[in-house]
Amino acid sequence: MLHGHFRRLAAAASIVASLAASGVAYAETKLVVGYQQIVGPFVAAIADGRFDAAVKEAGYSIDWRQFSSAGDITTALASGDVPIGVLGSTGTAAAATRGVELQLFWILDNIGQSEALVARDGSGIETPSDLKGKKVAVPFVSTSHFHLLVGMNKVWNVDPREVEILNLKPPQIVAAWQRGDIDAAYVWPPALSEIQKTGKTISDSQVIGDASVPTFDGLVVDKAWAAENPKLMEAFTKVLAKAYADYNADKAAWTEESQQVQGIVKLIGGDGPSTVEALRLLSFPNADEQASEVWLGGGATRALTESAKFLVEQKQIGNSLDDYAPYVNADFAKAAAQ
Repeated sequence: MLHGHFRRLAAAASIVASLAASGVAYAETKLVVGYQQIVGPFVAAIADGRFDAAVKEAGYSIDWRQFSSAGDITTALASGDVPIGVLGSTGTAAAATRGVELQLFWILDNIGQSEALVARDGSGIETPSDLKGKKVAVPFVSTSHFHLLVGMNKVWNVDPREVEILNLKPPQIVAAWQRGDIDAAYVWPPALSEIQKTGKTISDSQVIGDASVPTFDGLVVDKAWAAENPKLMEAFTKVLAKAYADYNADKAAWTEESQQVQGIVKLIGGDGPSTVEALRLLSFPNADEQASEVWLGGGATRALTESAKFLVEQKQIGNSLDDYAPYVNADFAKAAAQ
């Protein structure tokens, strides 16, 4: 059963609490958190150990696991192996629709210009209308995939059936690009930064989002697990709130050689200059913005609804739900903002 694993974790946490109260030495409860190659204060706070220190005080330890696609994280969430993970808005909509009992509790970033469609030099692609008959790579059921299809259908008037769309993960996109196997790709840094060195940016998610709905990356948690582990969720979200406030208060400090940027590079690859550029293309809402109507207070639900409808149109999922509000939880952000 889906939540059996979490019930066992909750029982273990209860035993730990009893032992701690009696002064007996105890083992920490291990939490697995899945993250992706997405730059930002979240990854910097993983690298500098702030999360580990905060959750240790709450009686937990974290096993950080990097995943290369939304599909892999969704599978891990559904199996109960990963209670907390990073998903884009499209992946979140797809997972919720498929019955994964998750809640979006933090907006990692507003994607904007940080996901883009790039044509390889020599491909003959100068504008989106030139995509016909070309090979375009994108990680399926990602925010990039969603905006690529929205762009084709609603912005550029390009029939996706006339384009060879390939499902490749970011590292595979870079390898295929370097071999000359693909003509264009829609992806995020550090893969985006790499292919832009020998390609031309044709469009991006800021342009497409302005013409449709914005896309974002977020942190999701298994609903039952969050309810059973409130102290962990409080500690985890407070670290997020502090990390985001620190970044927004002094963005200029995040230079190529800074501890924050070098920490991101160490964890997810890339280099200092491309990481700084990737950060510039994203926006990172503080805790009070997170909890507002713009994001977790309403905007995120609307984005999930539109993403799901479009995934149905593209036959990526069989149906959409009537209401995605139960899959968004602003309470943790609200508490962290106080």
